[in-house]
Amino acid sequence: MALLSPAISSLARMRQWRIDAWRSHPVDSQREVIQNLVTSAQYTEYGRKHDFHNIDNIRDFKKAVPICEYDDLKPYIERMMKGEQNLLWNSPIFWFAKSSGTTSDKSKFIPISEESLEDCHFKAAKDVLTMYYTYNPDSAMLTGKGLVLGGSHTINPVNNEAQYGDLSAVLLQNSPFWGHWLRTPDLEIALMDKWEDKLEKMALQTVNENVTSISGVPTWTLILFKRLLEMTGKKTIAEIWPDLELYMHGGVSFTPYREQFKSIIGKPIHYLESYNASEGFFCSS
Repeated sequence: MALLSPAISSLARMRQWRIDAWRSHPVDSQREVIQNLVTSAQYTEYGRKHDFHNIDNIRDFKKAVPICEYDDLKPYIERMMKGEQNLLWNSPIFWFAKSSGTTSDKSKFIPISEESLEDCHFKAAKDVLTMYYTYNPDSAMLTGKGLVLGGSHTINPVNNEAQYGDLSAVLLQNSPFWGHWLRTPDLEIALMDKWEDKLEKMALQTVNENVTSISGVPTWTLILFKRLLEMTGKKTIAEIWPDLELYMHGGVSFTPYREQFKSIIGKPIHYLESYNASEGFFCSS
């Protein structure tokens, strides 16, 4: 781990030039993204229906592609879940993220392609790491491990080849090999569905780890903290994990929990809000 950390942190810092480029040229960056998407999907059923091959700019896209809701795409998604391919995207879809919040359905299923995982979720996670190191050049975060508290991780089959689950489950199942070295607890614990059992096993496994960052919703994180203090007899989390320096939160407003975290952690750390939705990754400091 000690040998791996400098290499990863150096790679993270090297990506800053790319982030600076699309920050300085946001319109050009957006044009590049939309053109790559249209070109890739031009021979799909949806792409042929809306003449993607004739789209050369944003104005063309607005004319050719109507504004649509989930229900407009639902027939395509249902066919994809039955095994059809090349409908909305040109590469095979083997994963669907189960999400909630639509007006007409209790749940919606977002197709997750390999490109979505690599170019959106995983690349965004690397960008967060890059920006963190840019603003905190003396960080030693990668000398330890990141504790991840996800949501429900049950994986369910859709057909003979595809599966669905909460986004956190999809990401954990498909995370790159180096991600497992940097994360705790073990995958089998992280994928447990019963929260009470999972938190107990998580506390037992991580109490002796060098945890330097934590990701999770505030409520379950506080419960884990309290269990760790009970187990160890310590007064603060800083006594258990002295090198803890970052907490990444999301899902709910952190404002009601901020003072509780300051008190229970027992030392100043950095806080970062992220929203890793099925549709994309959003982050703010």
